[in-house]
Amino acid sequence: MSDSDIEIRDDRAAGRLEAIGGGEVVGRIEYFVLASPEGALVPVHTIVEPAHEGKGIAGSLARELYATAEREGIAVAPLCPYVVKWAERHPAEAPAADPELLRAAKDWLAEHPDRF
Repeated sequence: MSDSDIEIRDDRAAGRLEAIGGGEVVGRIEYFVLASPEGALVPVHTIVEPAHEGKGIAGSLARELYATAEREGIAVAPLCPYVVKWAERHPAEAPAADPELLRAAKDWLAEHPDRF
């Protein structure tokens, strides 16, 4: 299975961007939507099932997360270490988040420890 065999779907209600391959979820980014000081998608965890690692799934998920944010006219404030590193390697696709927005995202996460 290559990343071209993967369908990515956004389950906004559950806060998951899911990679579907062979009828099952093979990877996901868990995120929340920050409303203030501005709207942002905040990825917290990127998970790829062990049998599917090394196939570009995590990168495809990160790329789609940024594309979704761009379509919605909002920012991405990455807290997930994988997404942070992916964004550093793909600056044309992943604009840097404002430091204030990152602080707000970290504060929200600290106030909602049961979410992730």
